[in-house]
Amino acid sequence: MKNVHRTVLSIVTVGLVVGIWQLSGSLSWVDPLLLPPPSDIGIATAELLDTGYRQIPLWEHVLVSVLRALAAFAAAIATGIPLGLAMGRSPLVSAMLEPFVQFLRPLPKIALIPLTVVWFGIGEGSKFFLIFISCFLSVVVSAAAAVAGVSQNRVRAAQSLGASGPQIFLRVVLPNALPEIFTGVRLSVGIGWTSLIAAEMVAATSGLGWMVVNAGSYMRTDVVMLGILLLGTIGYLFDLLLVGVQRAAVPWAGREA
Repeated sequence: MKNVHRTVLSIVTVGLVVGIWQLSGSLSWVDPLLLPPPSDIGIATAELLDTGYRQIPLWEHVLVSVLRALAAFAAAIATGIPLGLAMGRSPLVSAMLEPFVQFLRPLPKIALIPLTVVWFGIGEGSKFFLIFISCFLSVVVSAAAAVAGVSQNRVRAAQSLGASGPQIFLRVVLPNALPEIFTGVRLSVGIGWTSLIAAEMVAATSGLGWMVVNAGSYMRTDVVMLGILLLGTIGYLFDLLLVGVQRAAVPWAGREA
């Protein structure tokens, strides 16, 4: 399917869903309190742009959440990729660390909130840690798997040509592993972004996650839906950004040498 046709089909599908969603509220098919129609969400958006939510401007809620997430993502990627590469290249490192990584990775991060508060208090440190650990563990696993999946035929071919260990890593292993590493980073950033609400449950007073939770306690489902739409849109933009970086940094992705 051509990209233009794909884009048109996506736009038409989204438009149909939004139209049916609006009709369900306008014709009272669904109680607007349970599922506010887009028109109600639009009114809530205008209200929050004008007066903010809980005396905090809407843009500030967005900025706080984005900055929290970006700081945690950057730290998780900067530390997780080298550790994953080491695990993928060294059976010794993998044997030492994999039990801990595989134990912590599927653990619901919301279960860590009590310990996180004890360790880091109720400030930004605890929020950073929850987002960081959600992203970090997935980055480690994906980087290790990407390195382990590099064709040994290529490694042996480089060895037969007299390449040293560092040369094999930089010229063979890393270029072949990078596409899978980028895919893992995209998935990890998505996982980290979903942990934002859990992170902002820790004594936060601003942020999109906090706004959603707080609005839900007051049955402001229009604000809840607005927060969900903003969270989804920002997460989608993060993914588009990573796809763009991947295409620029790893143009050979998807092409068999």
